[in-house]
Amino acid sequence: MVHIDVLIIGAGPIGLTCGIEAGKAGLSYVIIEKGCLVNSLYNYPANMTFFSTSEKLEIGDIPFVSISLKPTRAEALEYYRRAAIHYNLNIRLFELVSKVSETDGAFLIETSKASYFAKNIIVATGFYDVPVKLDIPGEDLPKVSHYYKDPHYYAMQRVAVIGAGNSAVDAALETYRKSAEVTMIVKGDEIDSRVKYWVRPDIVNRIKEGSIKAYFNSRVTAIRESEIDIESTEGKITIANDFVLAMTGYRPNFNFLKHIGINCSMDDRKLPSHNPDTMETNIPGVYMAGVVCGGMDTHTYFIENSREHAVKIVNNILEAER
Repeated sequence: MVHIDVLIIGAGPIGLTCGIEAGKAGLSYVIIEKGCLVNSLYNYPANMTFFSTSEKLEIGDIPFVSISLKPTRAEALEYYRRAAIHYNLNIRLFELVSKVSETDGAFLIETSKASYFAKNIIVATGFYDVPVKLDIPGEDLPKVSHYYKDPHYYAMQRVAVIGAGNSAVDAALETYRKSAEVTMIVKGDEIDSRVKYWVRPDIVNRIKEGSIKAYFNSRVTAIRESEIDIESTEGKITIANDFVLAMTGYRPNFNFLKHIGINCSMDDRKLPSHNPDTMETNIPGVYMAGVVCGGMDTHTYFIENSREHAVKIVNNILEAER
């Protein structure tokens, strides 16, 4: 069994930052990741451009140089891989944490490959693993996806895009430009105001000219092999359909947080209990870092305002050991 000071769950940018800071402080650590390095970023759309500029995505004082002011997904994957190698981070990839239990004043962490005995745990699991479900008939059909990767797959197909945020807008515009017949179904009365400022006018104009059909103040009520039902301001509408991209957002894995014993608020926000000054949860020795701290408010934390979590956590661990 491996004995360490800190076990970090999640090898996203913030998990990597926690590893960097732990290493600098002389703490023994391991980063456990159930997928590939920066797994969530890997699963972003292939052509995605970040809202943030490259310097705001930097970790470990390593410069992030990109061709344009706002880096692409491919550039981010390369940057974080180089950062992990530069610091020789102790990362175990494709290893799933299955059980966490307290024992002898520390924690026993069991994974799909090994067991670890750690004095402290940092949960940096992000929010991209669990899509917000529609809970309607037909959502489990193979034609339905809560993730969008590449537009070519949908060429010359009838595509319904559910949502009005960045992911939905990117999917709608890109598939439209690959000759898909695109329909957007939006629960509100307009495209989200938080959509990237250089993209929002594009989608608004495409809808205005009729290139992309949009049903506002509407929702999909059922999905079938070759059509979908929409409850709209015009009443119930049935349209022909080949694929559904349900870009309805994502949420932290609350079941995993509950398994560890982290309390979450009882309201719709489901905010995990933690001290914002130290990032320690209601369980002494268990910390949270990154967007997972925001519960359902996934838009409140980003790489740029979460990097400081790593410093707070490591400082608190060192203070506790004095």
